[in-house]
Amino acid sequence: MKIFKWLDLGLKRTEEAVLSLAIITITVMVSGNTISRNLGLGGWAFAEEISQIAIYMATFLGLGYVARQGRHISMTALFDNVSYKYRKALALIIPLVTAFVLFALAYYSYDYVLASQNRVTNYLRISYVWMVVWAPIGFLLGGIQFLRNFWVNVRNKDVYIAAERKDYDTEQEAKESNQL
Repeated sequence: MKIFKWLDLGLKRTEEAVLSLAIITITVMVSGNTISRNLGLGGWAFAEEISQIAIYMATFLGLGYVARQGRHISMTALFDNVSYKYRKALALIIPLVTAFVLFALAYYSYDYVLASQNRVTNYLRISYVWMVVWAPIGFLLGGIQFLRNFWVNVRNKDVYIAAERKDYDTEQEAKESNQL
């Protein structure tokens, strides 16, 4: 178990570093290109392609990161208005189904990466694979995190939104029912 925690921490730090690098790259490319054009030096032809790669990277690697943090987009209208029993059932079903959908998307996006091997970008002439490879990686990491969220809910009595984040409404509900 200790090796899994060590691997998870390493993956988390790697995700944070890559996501930070992607956001900084986007900022530098867009800002630098804008400043260069406004100073009359012309635009950077390569800036769009580098920005696109960084956007793909941030978008798809961010998928696993937000699932780990429990910060993903969720429709909680039903989840927040049901009793603990149904909330626990939803906390088991939703991440499991989401994980399988993400694994399917990883498979299909990997096929797309393979189909893109002979394409190159217009200005930099680098393989298009470097732009789209982030999709299957992000879908795979997101699927793993949602499976992890499912497993944490199987093993614990409390309802967890993410592996390390409890559903505070359930916790508050339990406290209020103990006070009555």
